[in-house]
Amino acid sequence: MRRDQAAEIAQGTTADVSDVTTRFLLYGLLPGWFLPGLADWAMHRRTRIEDTAGTKESLIHSLMMAEVGVPIALTLRYEVNPLLLSVQLGAAAVHEATALWDVRTAVDSDREVKPVEQHIHSFLESLPFGGLASLMCLHADQVRSLLRGGRGDPDAWRLVPRRRPLSPGYLAAIGVAIGACVLLPYGEELVRCRRAARARKRRARAHRAALRRVKGS
Repeated sequence: MRRDQAAEIAQGTTADVSDVTTRFLLYGLLPGWFLPGLADWAMHRRTRIEDTAGTKESLIHSLMMAEVGVPIALTLRYEVNPLLLSVQLGAAAVHEATALWDVRTAVDSDREVKPVEQHIHSFLESLPFGGLASLMCLHADQVRSLLRGGRGDPDAWRLVPRRRPLSPGYLAAIGVAIGACVLLPYGEELVRCRRAARARKRRARAHRAALRRVKGS
């Protein structure tokens, strides 16, 4: 935000709400997503997910990241229209259902889901709806078009590149942040779970082999 815009807000004059909301989404909400994501990974590690829910829950986490990541990637590159809104709404609904599956998997596996982790989940579940609500306010005309089924809009049901593309520097920074705060920690979690599962299988095979030797002696 430029200094003159901040001064206008401070003086109580009208500011460009669209510009302010867009900046909040790009520089506030989206980067702010990474902190609870890292905190959730830390809770999984603290409660030794590899020895409880294991690979299944870790794969569910990967699925949830894809459900959020694909709509975000499309929104960063393409115009918001009925097609993109449909993708975002569908992904938000599927993400919520997957979140319930995730918690049920953790509870059924006896992995302790501490109150702190539950509060972290509340942030991770509410952020997609907050972002989507802001986008729908910014693009009320496209929401109306979606409700009309896109009638009269030849671009309603196709991906249209952004007329004002985001800067390469911003996209690169977001890409690096996703790699460092999402892909690396959750990739490490999945590798850790798979290694633990293989170790359990080796121990089980060794145990069965020992039993056979005892029975044959």
